[in-house]
Amino acid sequence: MPETSAVVKNLLRWYRQNARDLPWRRSANAYEAWIAEVMLQQTRASAVIPYWKRWLAALPTVGDLAEADLDQVLKLWEGLGYYARARNLRRAAQAIQENHEGRFPERFEDILALPGIGRYTAGAIASIAFAQARPALDGNGIRVLCRVDGVADCAERSEVKRRLWNRAEVFVRHASRTGKPTPSRKQCSPNPCGDFNQALMELGATVCLPRRPLCDLCPLRRICRARKNGLAESLPNLGKRRQSARRNHVAVVLRKRGRFLVRQRETKEINGGLWEFPSNEVNAGDPGGFQWLEKVWGQPPEALRILGEIKHSITFNRITLKVYAAEVRRGFGRLGESYRWILPGELERLAFTGAHGKIVRWIAASRCDCGQNPKIFREEGTL
Repeated sequence: MPETSAVVKNLLRWYRQNARDLPWRRSANAYEAWIAEVMLQQTRASAVIPYWKRWLAALPTVGDLAEADLDQVLKLWEGLGYYARARNLRRAAQAIQENHEGRFPERFEDILALPGIGRYTAGAIASIAFAQARPALDGNGIRVLCRVDGVADCAERSEVKRRLWNRAEVFVRHASRTGKPTPSRKQCSPNPCGDFNQALMELGATVCLPRRPLCDLCPLRRICRARKNGLAESLPNLGKRRQSARRNHVAVVLRKRGRFLVRQRETKEINGGLWEFPSNEVNAGDPGGFQWLEKVWGQPPEALRILGEIKHSITFNRITLKVYAAEVRRGFGRLGESYRWILPGELERLAFTGAHGKIVRWIAASRCDCGQNPKIFREEGTL
């Protein structure tokens, strides 16, 4: 394997010259680093920037987040996907208020114990905010290490993951002994541990790409085993790719006296706490979804009109959502506590699931009366 000192030296030097100027890198505040790291999971940095700024403007401290209403938290998160992250942020803030007197904990074990924080996030916060020699391996870092060390074994196997984490720990501990470097204009303070972990992620995000890596620009090109053996594009080995599944859903936009019927998903459901229009997955016995629609609305399907179709993806599911609309002109059956009739202006104040948020924007753009001219929208969504 390449020498530890060569990897650390070259990567740190490259990072301090080429790091992107991201707003959270100008602060050593643990709360701000935490919010950034959680938002960056499964999301590009460029997409995170406006969300991070908006979040901190609304909830600038741990205490503000702990006291925030869940609807506000989810609304601030709306569009980032994987909404369990937002709910866990609020739970963790409440735990910090209760167990740490409102101060973000410095001990790695205490950070790791917070709701929604795993080894990667704890390591990132500990190294970036508190300059601790803790590894932080995300998908980008795993890809870099597999290529540099020429790891051909499946990176999803537990023993391989353990080897990679041990290797990352060796690197960050070595970085901690390199002394205090001169900070660049893009960093708030010199921090070899945080710098190394961010450098590993930065290299994977900008140079050591999943496809067509920019090997000629890589600071580790002379010691990278994958490049030497012509295996850069075939590593890491992530095992057999899971096949995507096609699924069909229907939703109905019901309007009565200018109000729309919406439902808040249960906390334990996927996308818990978010809002949606009445919807259901289409099954084999009801290929058009009309039986469900008739049951919900209480009227024959001929009274419905098609608004359009939304194509979106949720992890490995490729979903087609057909959207119908109708006016309710007489009494409606009993609804559960999760349902509510609301005015159009209220729709935009609630946090909707990705696909149903598309319907809200559709309504806001006055397209709800499109009648026989259905629209097709495509949206890549996440849980």
